[in-house]
Amino acid sequence: MYLFVINEQSGNGSGSRIWSIIRSVLHERRIDYEHIVASSREEANALLKERLHAFARWRAVGVVGGDGTIHGLLPVLRGSGIPLAVIPAGSGNDTARGFGIPIQPLDALYVMLEGRAMEIDLIAVQDQAAITALAVGFDAKTADNVNRGWYKKLCNKLGIGRVSYLIGIIHTLLTYKPSSLTIECDGITEHYSKAWLTAINNVASYGGGLEICPGANPGDGLLDICVVHNCSRLKLLLLFPTVLTGRHISLPYVRLRRGRSVTVRSPQPLLALGDGEPMGRTPITAAAEQGALRIMR
Repeated sequence: MYLFVINEQSGNGSGSRIWSIIRSVLHERRIDYEHIVASSREEANALLKERLHAFARWRAVGVVGGDGTIHGLLPVLRGSGIPLAVIPAGSGNDTARGFGIPIQPLDALYVMLEGRAMEIDLIAVQDQAAITALAVGFDAKTADNVNRGWYKKLCNKLGIGRVSYLIGIIHTLLTYKPSSLTIECDGITEHYSKAWLTAINNVASYGGGLEICPGANPGDGLLDICVVHNCSRLKLLLLFPTVLTGRHISLPYVRLRRGRSVTVRSPQPLLALGDGEPMGRTPITAAAEQGALRIMR
């Protein structure tokens, strides 16, 4: 039997609309399922934990929601062995993009019903986990500004959720100041006097489709790290179009690393966001937790 978790508020109400479409197909195909409807990620977490304990033979848990909803359910699904199936209903939908899951709800449902489950890593930060990326610096502040900004709701209503991230980049560029950073990766330490951002990735893209770590593999037991440093605001702005295709990796102010564990330190605490959600501030240590989750692809 399949279990669905629906966050009705995802994507400014898209979750409820998408669930109606999914439910009609499930009935038409006479597929056995149960579902949980929640109005917040906290409620979804509590209800899923209760349901998983009550019945252990779920074929998969289908999450109708955005990246924040999925992130909130990781503590329950982590190490459970029950596959996660993503049915995108958010604004950025980085989890779906990162794992090659269709954005269209019915196509994503067919992946859940007919795809295969594969083991993937998670980004572990103490007792927390992220599935796509951990962002520190400019990119974290951009995501924070988007989440707090009025333009995110407007873009979601217009069906152009990714545009909110582009607005957020301009918004943050006007006020953000780069910081000195020390990054230790698998015992090798590097210092940056003027670091704009540090992206610690499990998948290649984030931020609505930015290919920040093109070579990232979520099943290799390693984290991919991208540091952008020692460049002007103009160069940083011009960087973003190249990130859409991964061409930024050849630029002299872009540094790529790969390792099992990474620690980021800075003179002043910097916000760290995992999957677009707060996961602490620097100093922060992240490690690849190999095979911690199964996902339908």
